[in-house]
Amino acid sequence: MLRTPTGGAGHGTADAGDRLVSIGTVLTQLREEFPEVTISKIRFLESEGLVEPRRTSSGYRKFSPEDVERLALILRMQRDHYLPLKVIREHLDALARGEQVQLPAQGASGDRSDAVPPWDSEPGRPTAARIGRAELLAAAEVGEDELAEWESYGLVTEGAEGGGYDAEAVTVAKLVAELGRFGLEPRHLRAMKAAADRDAGLVEQVVAPLRRHRNPQTRAHAEATTRELAALSVRLHAALVSTALGVRFP
Repeated sequence: MLRTPTGGAGHGTADAGDRLVSIGTVLTQLREEFPEVTISKIRFLESEGLVEPRRTSSGYRKFSPEDVERLALILRMQRDHYLPLKVIREHLDALARGEQVQLPAQGASGDRSDAVPPWDSEPGRPTAARIGRAELLAAAEVGEDELAEWESYGLVTEGAEGGGYDAEAVTVAKLVAELGRFGLEPRHLRAMKAAADRDAGLVEQVVAPLRRHRNPQTRAHAEATTRELAALSVRLHAALVSTALGVRFP
C-alpha cells in the first residue's frame, strides 16, 4: 500500500532560500536505487506532467526534496509493478486526496502484460502476434512485387526462419505504401533507413551497459529503456523535420 507523498510538484520560480537541487543532483540521488534512470527519463516524466520542477529566472530546472520523493515513487511503481503512466498518475492523484492506494503484487505477470509503456505511441496495437505474407499484403494494400522491392531495400523484414511479420513490419509497410502514393519510391527511403539504423546504434550504446549489469532488475529494465530512447529519437526526428519545413505537426 502506498503512503501519501510529503509533497507534490513544485510551481513557480525557485527562491535562493529553498532546498532545491539541479537535475544532475536528482539523477545522482535516484541512481543509488535506480541505476538505470537517466536525465532523459526525468525529463520525459516532466513532459508527461508527473513532476513539475520549479524554474530559475534563467530557466534551469530546480527540484525540491518532495519532487525527488515523487520521482522515486513513480520509478518504483514502474519497476516493481509495471504500471503505465496513466495508472501511476491516477494513484498519485488519489494519494494527493488522502486516499489509500492498493498496488498489484510485485512482478505479477498478469500486471506486466497489461502495462503499456508510456512511450508506446500506439497503445493497444498488437506487439507480439505475427501475421503471414498474405495478411501483410492485404494490410498494406499492395502487391507481391512491391513488397519484394521493399524487402530488397531492407525496409520490411520477415522474422527469422520465416516467422512471419510483426506489428512494426505492418506499420512500416503501411507508411511506405502511403509515401509511395506521393511518388516516393523505396530507393528514396534508403536515407531514412540508414538514419534509423544509426539511431538504433546510438540507443544500443546506451543500453548495452544496462544489459550487462549485475543487478537483475537493471537488466530486466533494459528493454523499457530501449523503448523510451527509441520514442525520444522519433520525437526528435519529427521536431527536426518540422523545423526544417517550417510547419507544425498535429
